Amino acid sequence: MSSLVPDSPLAAKVFPSPNHGERKDGRRPDMLILHYTGMAEAGEALQRLCNPAAEVSAHYFVFENGHVLQLVPESRRAWHAGAGAWAEETDINSCSIGIEIANAGHMGGLPAYPEAQVEAVTRLAADIVHRWSIAPARVLGHSDVAPTRKEDPGELFPWERLAVAGIGHWVKPAPIAGGRFFAQGDQGPPVEAYQAMLAMYGYVLDVSGTFTPETAAVTRAFQRHFRPERVDGVADASTITTLRDLIASRD
Repeated sequence: MSSLVPDSPLAAKVFPSPNHGERKDGRRPDMLILHYTGMAEAGEALQRLCNPAAEVSAHYFVFENGHVLQLVPESRRAWHAGAGAWAEETDINSCSIGIEIANAGHMGGLPAYPEAQVEAVTRLAADIVHRWSIAPARVLGHSDVAPTRKEDPGELFPWERLAVAGIGHWVKPAPIAGGRFFAQGDQGPPVEAYQAMLAMYGYVLDVSGTFTPETAAVTRAFQRHFRPERVDGVADASTITTLRDLIASRD
């Protein structure tokens, strides 16, 4: 991003944020993390991401009308993910590129993402994953890497549409039906097996055999991304089958 030229041709210009640093151990980005801003006004969210006192940032910002700005060079470590983990990664910021999507979020009633914005995010994400050779299963939401803290980009984000465009990992969610399920407080080997499947896919949680509040939070994060029809933190047959199919279909 020399001379304030965006790294991606999808960004209209650079709107520089001072909130960034060196990537740890010279890591190259091999993850893409999507966020919503969670603020009512896009302009206020943008200013916060560029305010040194806020100590937050992202590489890109996408307005509701699809206008894209770059805030931090892709070579630098933006401060977008905070405390989180995925598989073996414990410093998500050092190995990822972050996109902030202007949306009021759950606190603001979780408004739908406008068509122009979805198209812009799709094109931007496609450019990033192509240039950095980011694997589909490493295109994630903030809630995937920080399930006990975050809910974004939320269950209305169109992950399936991105997958159709070749971005991210997706399988058709199993239909919601009756049958056995696991919920908070349940214990035993089947719960342990379910937790192990979540960990196998990449979610970080304690595989204890007890369906803890942490397990419920991870389940909700999984549902928001991969089975958004119902987000309740209950491991029903649809959730478990969808998780199994994702693991089986991953490269």
